[in-house]
Amino acid sequence: MVEPANTVGIPVNHMPQLKDELDIVIPTIRNLDFLEMWRPFLQPYHLIIVQDGDPSKTIAVPEGFDYELYNRNDINRILGPKASCISFKDSACRCFGYMVSKKKYIFTIDDDCFVAKDPSGKAVNALEQHIKNLLCPSSPFFFNTLYDPYREGADFVRGYPFSLREGVSTAVSHGLWLNIPDYDAPTQLVKPKERNTRYVDAVMTIPKGTLFPMCGMNLAFDRELIGPAMYFGLMGDGQPIGRYDDMWAGWCVKVICDHLGLGVKTGLPYIYHSKASNPFVNLKKEYKGIFWQEDIIPFFQSAKLSKEAVTVQQCYMELSKMVKEKLSVIDPYFDKLADAMVTWIEAWDELNPPTKA
Repeated sequence: MVEPANTVGIPVNHMPQLKDELDIVIPTIRNLDFLEMWRPFLQPYHLIIVQDGDPSKTIAVPEGFDYELYNRNDINRILGPKASCISFKDSACRCFGYMVSKKKYIFTIDDDCFVAKDPSGKAVNALEQHIKNLLCPSSPFFFNTLYDPYREGADFVRGYPFSLREGVSTAVSHGLWLNIPDYDAPTQLVKPKERNTRYVDAVMTIPKGTLFPMCGMNLAFDRELIGPAMYFGLMGDGQPIGRYDDMWAGWCVKVICDHLGLGVKTGLPYIYHSKASNPFVNLKKEYKGIFWQEDIIPFFQSAKLSKEAVTVQQCYMELSKMVKEKLSVIDPYFDKLADAMVTWIEAWDELNPPTKA
């Protein structure tokens, strides 16, 4: 049986990497008691808490953490009419935190994610590993069979082209989970007691041209490289679909990273996912997406961006036009989603005006 790590007695690191260059974004509807477990690793960093649901509810945050908290009233006040692009009653609201951050890097984590243990029993500092992933290059153009060649103790294997060994900048670090796997509702129903106990000590670059199902509960990214594409879509209240927010962002991000020559890594770090969500509730949220994804994924697999699209914003605006043209025939929802993608970019640029050369 897998259990979370005990972090009591682990001292807080007061000289952590990227302390002034990284924000931690947490979407929540409840008190953040889980941060006590993360205190040794996360306390030195600035938190952006995005409160979903009832804005009149008070969210308690443990003492000693530096944070700013935004509820729905704040989102409406800051974005005005453009607040319509931020989901309500869904963890997709977290992307508002990406928008208001002014830091280079983002780490986002769910409030039911605890500190994991590695096979030796040591507590895993997930953020430290994400930072390692982001600060090392990626190798998307040729697969290295020893996985990440930039890790200590590894290298490029025989036959790997020397011209590609410099690698490219890493835009995304996608972490995994012990205990409760990130399954869809049908799989949850078939395997209600399945738990992930396998700790695979590996990090790898997802090859160019390969999509993946991105999970937002243990994720870090370079906001300056890919931030405007990290839009988690329209989900939750008033929408016909849920639980596809992070995957939608991941498909958009991967297409844009491939186009711009950026890397996406997956594997370490692990967190301990403590709580299984209700599969019947999940099925109600997912059932349209389960059908739609059979068209959505080929759409992204065939999406080609123009040579004129040289910024993330330009790429994203081109994608939004493609969504409107090709996916709105599936359901009118995609017409609304395409408009929201445009609104998101407009709001992003308003809060993050381009720096003049």
